[in-house]
Formats: sequence, C-alpha cells, structure tokens
Amino acid sequence: MNKSLRLTESAVMVAIAFVLSMLTVLRMPFGGSVSAFSMLPVAIIAYRYRVMWGLLVGLSFGTLQLVLGLRNLQWATSATAVVAIILLDYLIAYTLVGLSGLFRDKTKDHGTGLAFGSLLACVLRYICHVAVGATVWAGLSIPTSDALFYSLAYNAAYMVPETLLMVVGAFYVGKVFTITSPQIKRVPLEKGSLNSVYSAIPVSLCTVIAFIRLFALMQTGEGFDITNVAQADIYAWIAIATIFMVGAAGSLIVRISLKTTAVPE
Repeated sequence: MNKSLRLTESAVMVAIAFVLSMLTVLRMPFGGSVSAFSMLPVAIIAYRYRVMWGLLVGLSFGTLQLVLGLRNLQWATSATAVVAIILLDYLIAYTLVGLSGLFRDKTKDHGTGLAFGSLLACVLRYICHVAVGATVWAGLSIPTSDALFYSLAYNAAYMVPETLLMVVGAFYVGKVFTITSPQIKRVPLEKGSLNSVYSAIPVSLCTVIAFIRLFALMQTGEGFDITNVAQADIYAWIAIATIFMVGAAGSLIVRISLKTTAVPE
C-alpha cells in the first residue's frame, strides 16, 4: 500500500485513539481507566499493516499516553522506578497493542483474528501494569505485603472491562469492514453472521457495570482499600451477582431471539 496513505491513516487513528482515551467510563484513583475503545484504532492499524508497523504506531500512542501521565512520575522513589513506570506503564504497555495484528494470517475470519490479537495485546498490557504495581507502587498506593495480589486485583478492576469492550469492538470491526484491503468498505454479510456480537452486548455491558460496582466497594474516606471487598456485606455481593446474571440472561434471550428473527446487518 502507498506509504503516504499508511502514514496518514496511522496518524489519524492515533489521534482518534488519543481522544477516545480521554472519554473514560471509569477512572481509577492511582492510575488506569476504562475508556471508550481507545486501543481499537491502533489495533486496526496493526491488523491492516501487520505487526511491525503496528508496534511503531503503538509506541507513538504510548508516547502520547506518557505525556498525559507525566504527573505520576512525581511519586516515583528512585530513578529506576521512573524508568520502570515510563517503560512498562506506558511505552511497552501500549506498544504491545501492535501485536493485535498477529493473527491476521492465521485465520480467514478477520473478526476472529482481530479479536484474538486484541485479547493477547490486552493481556500483555495487563501484565506490564501488574509488574509495575507489584514493584514500583508497593508501599505507596498498595501495601508492601501481598503486593502482587493487590496489583493483580487493582489492575484487573479496569483492565477486565477494558479488554471485554476491546475484544467485542475488534470482532465487530473485523466482521463488518474490509480492514485488510487498500480501500476499506463495508462487508456484505450473511444473515446471522453477527449474532455472536449482538448476543455478547448485554453480558459485556453488565460486566463493565459489575466491575464499576466492585470498584466502588474498594473506596474509603482516604482513597482505595482492596480489603473492603472481603468485608463487604452480603447485599453488595448479591447486587453484583444480580448484575452478572441479568447480563447473562439478556445475552441468552438475544441469542435465542436471533435464531427466529432476522437482524439487519
């Protein structure tokens, strides 16, 4: 493909990703947020132009995120901590979004390929954030004892819903558009080809809501305390379980109804 077109598309998609990253559904008190598909534009470019180019675009996006998060460096206790935050929380974490194009040649179904690549990228980004949390932030925003457990839980509070939204969005985009062709067009779809996306929407939304509710349990007058989750009363857990069940039931109902009702593609 034309290099000028590639550069232009990449610049536009990074700009879109940057704007989307500021449209947050949930913002955590010590870093991290659930955004409106902010990584998806980078994932699309990675799938469209393959992994190596995707890694470069991911690095560009990570650099912009670093600029937004420079204030976090003031809490670092050493030069090593500063380097770890810059690399793992920003540059490497977002560069790895470029791996979303890894499955392009592994499957003919681009929706599935982009979804699996996006899932891998999100998991690797999560690992980066957990590593920083369990080392750099131990004794600061999380307790020194059981730092790994606290970091796993804290980062999961936003990365699980973020990943869920990312994967569903990636699957839809890969199904609906010809993202690997020189000119992107809408794909003429067969009846029922997006049933899995439609049926995933209720449970995905309810999972995001449930995690926001779970996050609320961790809030205290002083800030964030994960031990509050274990001390929550039965009614709080019933509410969270109910949200999950409503989402699962909604998805099941949608799935069943789609078998008998045609849904416009």
